[in-house]
Amino acid sequence: MAPTARRVGVLAACCCLAVTVLAGCASDGHRAPTRPALAVSAQDAGGTDALVAAARAEGKLNATTLLPHWANYGGLIDGFTAKYGIPVVVDNPYGSSQDELDDIKRYRGQDRAPDVLDLGDTYARSAAGEGLLATYRTATFGRIPADQKDAAGRWSNSYGGYVAIGCDAHRVRHCPASFADLLKPEYRGMVALNGNPTTAGSAFAGVFAAALANGGSFDDIAPGVAFFARLDAVGNYNRANPDPAAIVSGATPISIEWDFLNLTHTADFAGTGVDWRVAIPFDGSFSQYYAQAVNKDAPHPAAARLWEEYLASPEGQNLRLVDYARPVLMDVMAKNGSLDKSLAAKLPTVEGTPVFPSEAQLNTALQYVRQHWPAAVPAR
Repeated sequence: MAPTARRVGVLAACCCLAVTVLAGCASDGHRAPTRPALAVSAQDAGGTDALVAAARAEGKLNATTLLPHWANYGGLIDGFTAKYGIPVVVDNPYGSSQDELDDIKRYRGQDRAPDVLDLGDTYARSAAGEGLLATYRTATFGRIPADQKDAAGRWSNSYGGYVAIGCDAHRVRHCPASFADLLKPEYRGMVALNGNPTTAGSAFAGVFAAALANGGSFDDIAPGVAFFARLDAVGNYNRANPDPAAIVSGATPISIEWDFLNLTHTADFAGTGVDWRVAIPFDGSFSQYYAQAVNKDAPHPAAARLWEEYLASPEGQNLRLVDYARPVLMDVMAKNGSLDKSLAAKLPTVEGTPVFPSEAQLNTALQYVRQHWPAAVPAR
């Protein structure tokens, strides 16, 4: 969840000049380490040890829109800090993918600018096209499927899931299992969507899933927008954000969001009076991944690259499974024996092989949603 391309500089010959170049030359003719802000790999930065040392010298990592319960970012941040001694500062945890791109531009040149990004697939492609991302390939980059990364190395997918319907069985007598169910009168004012589909990748995926459930396709997301307009017209659509606090309070008894978020709720709500049930709708099965990327103007470029290495390592990928997110390297790890089988076994079973929309289909769909959603489902 076809990549665009960006030229990666390759020096045909190494010439030592009295000026700053992309990669310097040592007196013995060997290529000297590239400074972290320009390194396209750990090796390019002088090796893993050199990258770790540079990251520690920078002293911190800036991230944005990362919630602890989202794909186990809480565990990943704790693991990264414990391993390298580098604190992670998370700004705007409830922000969207669009907010991340806005923050890159808003805080460019400032120490508070985000170093790393977690973006919906569509937004990663957009950011690459705008020249906002650095080229960087992790040690496991070559093992990531070609359709899950940018060929130029500006972003690569890390984890994903399926759109699912979560429901509090203590407040809802019969939990819905399909998009068709959501239109029933018994769900009046109950059905929330995780975010605004014009800016948030998770909500956009929910609209795409609704489209597939209502005669649409990767080339036609219009039925998805029409579905939510109808859901609103019958009084079932709930505009509140279904975060954990809203669910516990009863404000959002039904939530359309990624299965890894919904499944995490089942354990997190123990003892709160919430009985959270999860269904992956058979009539609108939609799967997609989230991308990782480095801000081209990251104020802590070494820490940013080290973070990417950590997320793409077997340790980082297995930590995704703790909160039910599917690692992008799951198949590779299953074959080489590095996959945590006990955690993988807890994932819900889904039928068939996921099929993902192309870049052109994603761009067309997002453009349509941005044009038609505000009128179809107006803010209250």
